[in-house]
Amino acid sequence: MKQVILVRKDLKMPAGKLAAQVSHASVSAVLKSSKDKIEEWEEEGMKKVVLKVSDLKELKRYESLAKKHGLVTSLINDLGKTFFDKPTVTCLGIGPDAEDKIDKLTGKLKML
Repeated sequence: MKQVILVRKDLKMPAGKLAAQVSHASVSAVLKSSKDKIEEWEEEGMKKVVLKVSDLKELKRYESLAKKHGLVTSLINDLGKTFFDKPTVTCLGIGPDAEDKIDKLTGKLKML
């Protein structure tokens, strides 16, 4: 079991902003997940991997693929009150779910 968070590299967020956005994606996806998957993931150590995508188009493509494969997703839209000057989609949480199921979609992406 694992969870992945995909982050847009084109936004060039500072470390603190990036950490907050990744946290939002992780928590939001977990809150949408089944109790059984959360419990199994927790028992296995709550593995999380942060991966990079180039831009919004690529992020949305992975969101669509994940949904087609029955994975829980959570797209994060920052409100634009601090770093960004307008609402901005920053990242996507996927899972937790079976590692092989997630890796089939995101296995070629590079770690952040």
